Amino acid sequence: MSEFRLVASDIDGTLIRSDGTLSPRTTEAIDRLHRQGVPTVLVTGRPVRWLRQLYDQMAEPLPAVCANGAVIYDPGTDEILRAAPISVELLLDITQRLREAVPDVALAVEVEDGRSFWYEEKWPLLWDDQHKSVRVLATQEQLTSVPAVKLLARSAHHDPDDFVALVSRTLGDAAVATHSSKSALVEISAAGVTKAAGLAWVCERQGITAAEVVAFGDMPNDLPLLTWAGRSVAMGNAHPAVKEIADEVTLTNDEDGVAAYLEGLFGL
Repeated sequence: MSEFRLVASDIDGTLIRSDGTLSPRTTEAIDRLHRQGVPTVLVTGRPVRWLRQLYDQMAEPLPAVCANGAVIYDPGTDEILRAAPISVELLLDITQRLREAVPDVALAVEVEDGRSFWYEEKWPLLWDDQHKSVRVLATQEQLTSVPAVKLLARSAHHDPDDFVALVSRTLGDAAVATHSSKSALVEISAAGVTKAAGLAWVCERQGITAAEVVAFGDMPNDLPLLTWAGRSVAMGNAHPAVKEIADEVTLTNDEDGVAAYLEGLFGL
């Protein structure tokens, strides 16, 4: 019998393969754990509206910590259990700082608990084609007119790791900056909002401690989660910073690394 009572997994680059599919092996591992009374929680940078693509591949959708910890979502009731947005006052402050520090910065926000996406005119629309109805072109004033569960900042001229370091220095303790993209795209949350904080809230409600959680991830936005969990597992395709702090490294996401590790840990 394993000492772990809950599995926490990132989605992109971790639970699903590079083509966006959830493998039958991974589905079976999650189902077997569920039958043993061990739940799996998705802990992702994705907004709520981006979960449907994964849920459509599952017999039963999994609860999710979304937007890097800012939103806790119950798919069974389609209910937001908890949200920790950036206030309008803070949005005004940090967007002004970013525009001064990064002249080419393009900004966007996840609003309405991640069900809508507002972007300014110079924001490059590289994805989300299936969600055109929830995308709103906004002026600079409109962009900061309502609370946002995530602020996104993009630069066309910076290295991804250098850019997140620059944004972190610019914002200081006012907000949390991280990234999960191979491009210069930084994800910004309210102070204290991380994947670890979001999952800790979920676990506390279930009487589960950090020591009883095994967590999987691949990118820097997973670092707080992996540091918090009782056992942290980096994917074989993970960012070097993730591999450095993880307790163990499993196979890549395209090799069903999460399923392979769970099979060994729980004897599936």
